[in-house]
Amino acid sequence: MIIVTGGAGFIGSNLVHALSARGPVAAVDDLSDGTKFRNLVGSGVADYLDHQDFLERIERDEDLGITALLHQGACSDTTEWDGRYMMRNNYEYTKALFHYCQRRQIPFLYASSASVYGAGPVYREDPAHEAPLNVYGYSKYLFDEYLRRHLHALRAPVVGLRYFNVYGPREQHKGGMASVAFHFNSQIRETGRLRLFEGSDGYADGEQRRDFIHVDDVVAVNLWLLDHPEVSGIFNCGTGRSSAFNDVARAVIGWHGRGEIEYIPFPDKLKGRYQSFTEADLGALRAAGYPHAFRGVEQGVREYLDWLNA
Repeated sequence: MIIVTGGAGFIGSNLVHALSARGPVAAVDDLSDGTKFRNLVGSGVADYLDHQDFLERIERDEDLGITALLHQGACSDTTEWDGRYMMRNNYEYTKALFHYCQRRQIPFLYASSASVYGAGPVYREDPAHEAPLNVYGYSKYLFDEYLRRHLHALRAPVVGLRYFNVYGPREQHKGGMASVAFHFNSQIRETGRLRLFEGSDGYADGEQRRDFIHVDDVVAVNLWLLDHPEVSGIFNCGTGRSSAFNDVARAVIGWHGRGEIEYIPFPDKLKGRYQSFTEADLGALRAAGYPHAFRGVEQGVREYLDWLNA
């Protein structure tokens, strides 16, 4: 059975929906926020395990019949500054799963993050370009470094995927951490006005740029890696193209056929802790053999809003 941790979350639930077509899939999550159950409705999920119960069974080294483990569970709140909680939840948990999979020779794919690069400007899988701006990014960076020290002696495939700005279906529970496409859609329905930050770090109003990737493209990368167990390492998972927040706003306005953009002051609390530009270097992923194209913002946002407003 394939296990997806964070299986009721955003990326995890989309993986569960896709993987269920291949065979039994179990979701591991923390349903303290019970609203996340909606993400698993209709997914074909074969079983559910609480994330703490699952960890205890992993630490007891129980044979759970796992054929592959896709670890998407984490605290992904970039504004969370409880470092002790973040390191236990993100770093230590991932280490426990990694060693379990190595002992039992189980393929292990885990979610890293583009936040490890900090302010950039180079987004290539190289420690020389990695300087996280918050403790969330540091928790991801630290496990990537831990994996690098073990790559020479792997007994089973391990891949870390550095997700860039993912958007798409089943992210509604994320609140403030949901994508700008989700928030823009809500704003246009409620007030007709989309709120973007004024200029920062040398960028004009709304011209800060990110590498926005549709969750279906993220799922496609994960499935390809499952089918290519000869590949191990740390890889960027973005489109390789940056787009301005204004581009996303215009795509949402275009879909609705109405709306205006309002620029709001850049928050003091984000100064020095904000990525004004990201763009994945896909050289390593392409060199590993990944052949597929990625959606641009215009196509991806249109498909997402078709789903979101259905």
